[in-house]
Amino acid sequence: MDHPYCDEDEAALEAEVNGNWTPQEKALHEARLKAKAKRRVRKSSSRSESLSESLSGELADGDSHSPKGKVPVPNDRKSRTGKGRGLPKKGGAGGKGVWGAAGMVYEVEEPDVKDPNYDEIAQGDTVYATVVPELDERELEKTVNPIVQEYFEHGDTKEVQMLLRELNLGHHKYEFSSLAVSLSLEGKASHRELTSRLLRDLVGKELSESDMARAFDKILKELPDLMLDTPEAPQMLGQFIARAIADHALPMAFLDRYKGKVDCDHARAALDRAAVLLSMKREMVRLDNVWGVGGGLRPVKHLVKEMNLLLKEYLVSGEVKEAERCLRDLEVPHFHHELVYEAVVMVLESKGDTAVKMMCKLLQAFWKIGLVTVDQMNRGFQRVYDELPEITLDVPHAHSIMESFTDLCYQESVITKQLRDSCPSRGRKRFVSEGDGGLIKN
Repeated sequence: MDHPYCDEDEAALEAEVNGNWTPQEKALHEARLKAKAKRRVRKSSSRSESLSESLSGELADGDSHSPKGKVPVPNDRKSRTGKGRGLPKKGGAGGKGVWGAAGMVYEVEEPDVKDPNYDEIAQGDTVYATVVPELDERELEKTVNPIVQEYFEHGDTKEVQMLLRELNLGHHKYEFSSLAVSLSLEGKASHRELTSRLLRDLVGKELSESDMARAFDKILKELPDLMLDTPEAPQMLGQFIARAIADHALPMAFLDRYKGKVDCDHARAALDRAAVLLSMKREMVRLDNVWGVGGGLRPVKHLVKEMNLLLKEYLVSGEVKEAERCLRDLEVPHFHHELVYEAVVMVLESKGDTAVKMMCKLLQAFWKIGLVTVDQMNRGFQRVYDELPEITLDVPHAHSIMESFTDLCYQESVITKQLRDSCPSRGRKRFVSEGDGGLIKN
């Protein structure tokens, strides 16, 4: 900033002060005045130069080789001070978020020996690997149970193998088999069949025979606790052991090492059951039918026979819960229309109103709990409608019985109004004689 005094005032002040200053103060004051004069000259020259540049830029003829001959462009990355070479800053590679000039290739940097992360063994080669922490006992059960439950739905052993490869079970690997067997004991016969197949496919791939032996050792120790929920656990476990030995999932010497060393009666019963099954099937390679044939694999004649037996036992005992259990054990929800068909045919062939009321009660119970769906119910009744002319040959009053039974089922909300209205009526009326007043012959 310029001093507020003019040059004459400064000269007078200098003459006045020089008389009182020491030589050192005088030299310092002179140095300050020289520096101030240089700043004035520099500032005045920069102002005149910038003014001349702006004027020359406006009047220039557009010489492309002179950076001072161009009009400044907004957002231009070139230097505007006029002192540069007219090139972009940092060669166009500067600015926020810019890694370098276009087309720049970075070479691989050699590892620095002085770097604290330098590894002499790896010699600069870093290997990255995904580390999965080992599951503890608490997390193991929470992780394995959903896998087994989903397997009971889809039955794909390869998917279970893929999921097990993603887990780090560590030294708890054998517990997967024990958890799968424990869950299947509480399920259906088809679940136990699927579990036996899973154990067979896992041995040699994800599990070893020693892992499988440890799993069954643990189940034998936990057998008294398993019997609280599944009283038939000893017999089922014996079948599991026999099936595993037949499928080469367990070593043949598994039963031999328990001879004379078992104190628990339940464990002894399970081992005896396995020994009996192996002695009976010693000529067979596998005990494929140890859990019976699956619902969808049973012959149709066998299923029809089982359903007829179920309905006949219900007419004698009147136990709806027992009939429900038997129907669930068949595991053929797609074939429940056969039960409806057989129940209606039994009503048509029965004598009296007892069978009519009991069968209506049974169908109503199955309908309320959702065991028999509306599609299966409609299909069963429709099959009877279609075969009613043939049934009438053996049961002359089939039409009247069918109409009364459908009305009762509609009142109990077993069938829909549309299904009741579609019941075929009597086709041909036979009269006793012409003088009977039109009465229908009974």
